[in-house]
Amino acid sequence: MKSIYTFVGLVALYANTAAAASFGPCMDPVTDATLAASSCARVKVPLDHAGQVEGELELAIRKFAVEDQASRRGQIWLIAGGPGEPGAAFYPFIDVFRAAFPDYDLLIPDHRGTGESSRLCPEQEALDSEDGYALAGSEWGPCIGYLFANPARTQAFSITNAAQDLAALIKRYREPGEVKLYGVSYGTQLALRLLQVAQPELDALILDGLVPPESAAQWDLSYRTAIVDAVGRQLLDQESTLRLNTLLANESKPWKEVLGRTDLRQFLGALLNYPDLRAHIPAMIDELTRAETTLLQQTATALTKSHEELTPYPQSANSLPLVMLISASENNSRPDLSAEIVAKEAKDALFISPLPGLLTNSAAPLYQRDQYFGQVPEQLPRTLIIHGTLDPNTHYEGALAHAELLKPAGEVQFSTVRHGAHFLAMAAPECFIQVASAFVGDAEVPEHCDAL
Repeated sequence: MKSIYTFVGLVALYANTAAAASFGPCMDPVTDATLAASSCARVKVPLDHAGQVEGELELAIRKFAVEDQASRRGQIWLIAGGPGEPGAAFYPFIDVFRAAFPDYDLLIPDHRGTGESSRLCPEQEALDSEDGYALAGSEWGPCIGYLFANPARTQAFSITNAAQDLAALIKRYREPGEVKLYGVSYGTQLALRLLQVAQPELDALILDGLVPPESAAQWDLSYRTAIVDAVGRQLLDQESTLRLNTLLANESKPWKEVLGRTDLRQFLGALLNYPDLRAHIPAMIDELTRAETTLLQQTATALTKSHEELTPYPQSANSLPLVMLISASENNSRPDLSAEIVAKEAKDALFISPLPGLLTNSAAPLYQRDQYFGQVPEQLPRTLIIHGTLDPNTHYEGALAHAELLKPAGEVQFSTVRHGAHFLAMAAPECFIQVASAFVGDAEVPEHCDAL
């Protein structure tokens, strides 16, 4: 009788596991046609995979299945950047990914702390809260208070636990066929951490906007202004550089009527992520030296529109608490960074980033880097790195240096997108499709592609 009961129990367990692992209708308010064909799933995972902190959280995942299942080759897992960026960052580019990865199901998880997965501040980052998944001004105080009141829970939202989440998801939702993984920006850091902590069976890895080596302090987030400034200056000839320096020294600051209190240099830095708007910079500088703001106004309006087009969904908002927690815990080599140091280092910059300033005051109980920090995986699947020469977020030279460290672990190919910015599926889709589709199609991968 014992064996019968055991068999019945195993059947029930298998049935429950299969039900939990299945995809079904997405229970969100989105009626967008792009998402209509997708299905969703939610799964519980440990709050801390090492078992040092009790509790669990929920992860959300969305699937875009291949329409013609007869031609299906397998799965591509799309891992968003950030930290703090939800899977919804990919939704506006589903057609690009379809073209780059034909005949593959697209699986898009929300990292812990983002999108529809469990949040760092459950009440303030809820869909029905004051500003939805984003944080309203009045919600910051209660959110930060919650983080410090629950330090063990907060510190469990680490890269390593997120990597263990990803390993669990791939194992649970693996289906017949090839399994490949694409990561962008922070998603490349997370993918490489995944291959250190779990070594899931992957047929290929695509790294878009590869982060620099974790051990290379000169390229970490605390030095982001220097990186942004170096990329921005590549766009200016000697005359434009002189004009911008003169303009910034002008006490009249004609751009204020358009930008208000926003630093012109920060606005210019933001444009570097959008090649079509980046092209306006020299002419805009020329106009501003004549106290004209027509092109500046047009560009500012276009930048706002671009941002709105990239974040059209309720779950599109980045999780700023997670940005601060992971950035300050893992990607800041200078824990004593002060506002004075940030200002001093930005004094002579023509393009600046707000990120160093966000690292000067910890708004969360930070966690300690673990044994995986600064290391590389012992083994890599066949790997493609695709990187733009004008990437203002993950330095091109840093990506080259990281590629050299990774080569002993497996077959690594590097494809350069000349004039490409960050997140090439957005910034240079034609080059991205050409290179990525060749890679997954086992064709010859071009070493270079021109984005202009």
